[in-house]
Amino acid sequence: MTTLTVETISLHYGAAQALRQVSLKAASEQITCLLGRNGVGKTSLLRAITGQHPISSGDIRLNERSLGKSPAYSRAGNGIAYVPQGREIFPQLTVRENLETGFARLDQHERRVEKEIFDLFPILKDMLSRRGGDLSGGQQQQLAIARAMVTRPKILVLDEPTEGIQPSIIKDIGRAILYLKEQKKMTILLVEQYLDFCRDLADAIYIMDRGEIMHTGPAADLDRDDVRRHLTV
Repeated sequence: MTTLTVETISLHYGAAQALRQVSLKAASEQITCLLGRNGVGKTSLLRAITGQHPISSGDIRLNERSLGKSPAYSRAGNGIAYVPQGREIFPQLTVRENLETGFARLDQHERRVEKEIFDLFPILKDMLSRRGGDLSGGQQQQLAIARAMVTRPKILVLDEPTEGIQPSIIKDIGRAILYLKEQKKMTILLVEQYLDFCRDLADAIYIMDRGEIMHTGPAADLDRDDVRRHLTV
């Protein structure tokens, strides 16, 4: 069981403050969805959690262990896997080689791509020798999630996995996320703007605006007008 706790963190880019006293909890074996308009600090929060940008104050804990100022590779070693916005697969590497980059944090005897990855994303099995850059956007997103799964994470952090993806693949991604929660007992933190996707998947939602958390509650709150107003431009 793994819980991620963000406690009153602030984050700056030089003199500009991106996060202001943000607190969030991604509970064990649940899907927590973070919502908000563009530019409100969602990706900055994920960069803080994954160790890609230092926080100015506050704390981030994995269960009761503080991550402190540990670097990104250390957090990956502790079981945090990150699927960034835009996927960031390696376009010149094959699908197989992209998946095998996930071996870096694993012991030698663990370095294999599990069959369940191809059960969830069967198209990847048919494209193992194709270059990542030749895949469609939806296929690249499946590859990015599969690469994260190769690392055998305890916590999966996804930044807008439905962005620019066709509806049929969005459904496949949704089924995969539910599988990871229900069958692999994984803790999942999901940043999204697609409200129906969050409502269907999430156990809890957080809404961010101007670097602060404005609302916390169950996914059913997305049906409330006073909650939705935080998401309208």
